[in-house]
This record gives sequence, structure tokens and C-alpha cells, in this order.
Amino acid sequence: MTAADDATKAAGSAEQRLLLTVEEAARALSIGRSKVYELMRTGELPSVQIGACRRVDVGELARFVERHRAGVA
Repeated sequence: MTAADDATKAAGSAEQRLLLTVEEAARALSIGRSKVYELMRTGELPSVQIGACRRVDVGELARFVERHRAGVA
């Protein structure tokens, strides 16, 4: 199972989703919402803006985890 699969599963969705809310991304990473916003603000975790909403691409979340697993971040 990939990090993207883990993120989708953690979001509680049976269907595959492309974008997660900040809260879902935080839950998938086991960190707080504020930390996710900080990571997005610094550009460490890319996000997508749709109107006034911020979403995290599942693929970007998986790449973020892989970078940290490899110790590159």
C-alpha cells in the first residue's frame, strides 16, 4: 500500500479521491491542522486553492511522506 493509499484510507473514503481537506491531510499525517497550514505556507507541502478553500493533492501528500522517509526534506 502506498502513502497515497494510506492518505485516502485515512480520509475515510471508499472511493479514490484526488484532493484532501487540510483536516484530512492532517489526520493522514498524524499531525495538527496548524502544522499542515505551516507546511503549505512554506511550500514544503504544495496545495491547491479552489475559491477560498485549500486542498492537498493526494499525490503531493505521498511525495511529501516519501521525501521525509528518505531524509531529504
